[in-house]
Amino acid sequence: MRDIKISASLLGSDLSKAGSEAQRALQAGADWIHIDVMDGNFVENISFGAPFQKALKGDMFKDTHLMVSHPDHQIEFFAESGSDLITFHVESQSDVEHTINKIHRAGLMAGLSIKPDTPAEAVFPYLEKLELVLVMTVEPGYGGQGFLTYTVPKITDIRQKALQLNRDIYIQVDGGINPETAPVVINAGADVIVSGTCLFKSENMARTVKLLKGQAAL
Repeated sequence: MRDIKISASLLGSDLSKAGSEAQRALQAGADWIHIDVMDGNFVENISFGAPFQKALKGDMFKDTHLMVSHPDHQIEFFAESGSDLITFHVESQSDVEHTINKIHRAGLMAGLSIKPDTPAEAVFPYLEKLELVLVMTVEPGYGGQGFLTYTVPKITDIRQKALQLNRDIYIQVDGGINPETAPVVINAGADVIVSGTCLFKSENMARTVKLLKGQAAL
């Protein structure tokens, strides 16, 4: 398994200074910056769009999570605004293979996400085309929710299926991640941890990054 990566979710940051918050997370040891895009349709909430992402200056890996009904309509916008990875939902209304292909044609990594009640098997047909699978451990749409433990076996199922296919993909987990739940998902097979509220509200962000990666004791 790869080294554990931390993707800092700006949804949990002080959005009045999002650019400096992203840099603060990177300086504390976060690896990626996670941008949650919500359209008020696929999920109730509305968050960021491509212009917000484009305004984030500096050297960073932009991990874009599209929680939108028609992600295939958005790929060009986010490619132009600096995405390195675009993840969309299998439950969206876009054709999955078409959307993966569109992301790849833009020269980006493609990820596919599943909600808590969607079975792991929903992503199996696409594993040979993906660079990442995102397992939501809360219902998408709002930050600060509690971790849903029943989602954990899906992480292991996806990792095992990927290994059977000889696919060395990232498995990302998002929702309710803190120093207590991070080891649970890492042991299950995750190697990218999304952290928003826990990271940005912590008194010592660098230590929190190490805790989430399993590099420090509680």
